[in-house]
Amino acid sequence: MPIATVRPTTWGELIEALYASAWNESLGRYRLPYAFRGHPRVDEDLSSSLVRLAAGRPNVARLELHLLRNFRKYAYGQTGADTIWHWLALGQHRGLPTRLLDWTYSPLVALHFATANLTLMERDASVWAIDFVAANRFLPQRLKRILDAEGSDTATTDMLGRFQQLRDFDRLARTPFVVFLEPPSLDPRIVNQFALFSLMSSPQASLDDWLARHPALAKRILIPAALKWEIRDKLDQANINERVLFPGLDGLSRWLTRYYWPKPKSPKTAKG
Repeated sequence: MPIATVRPTTWGELIEALYASAWNESLGRYRLPYAFRGHPRVDEDLSSSLVRLAAGRPNVARLELHLLRNFRKYAYGQTGADTIWHWLALGQHRGLPTRLLDWTYSPLVALHFATANLTLMERDASVWAIDFVAANRFLPQRLKRILDAEGSDTATTDMLGRFQQLRDFDRLARTPFVVFLEPPSLDPRIVNQFALFSLMSSPQASLDDWLARHPALAKRILIPAALKWEIRDKLDQANINERVLFPGLDGLSRWLTRYYWPKPKSPKTAKG
């Protein structure tokens, strides 16, 4: 069974695809159980930055150990992080190659990241959506009990704090699993991006491989290049942009640069 793929051709079809199955009967509210991730190129996979850095090295776990040890050593005086989970989340947030992948609860934020790179506007993009609530069915029992005790569908750094080392966490199961981790509010970027991470139980494990075994838990919305400029303009009108998602002067500068970027002429725009 392949992963469900949708290819909308209009803004309306795109929004319908992103918000499909949002109605939660038990809550009587519209609450999506999905984590979203936007890719500006449709051919990108779900490899972590750690796996990409390792590039086929035989011992990814050792590389991860070296990266985290040195990050903790040199960043110690600049942060209040304490557990390995705080350090892992902080490292991912600050650009350190880790086993984590960035996701968001917001489909519109995912659309932003799928359309923010204007040098790739001629390339088809995609938004991944994973049902993180249903994915919890495949967690080890000990981790399920932790989430159930907290009444939560996502883990936090505090919940994982009972595993003092990554290897303690990795030993929970023989086969790789994924859990979604809601990071602490390290700065306004995490809050404004409605962020969460996917966490694999092995540094070399592939989320693509895990999804191949559980294809019913994911869907992929393919975004044709011809739709990107309309998406971009409507997201800007909805205030989903770098100024909001990356608070500060850097985000403001990125937003202004993109906002005033000249749009290439096309037959459609030339007539209008």
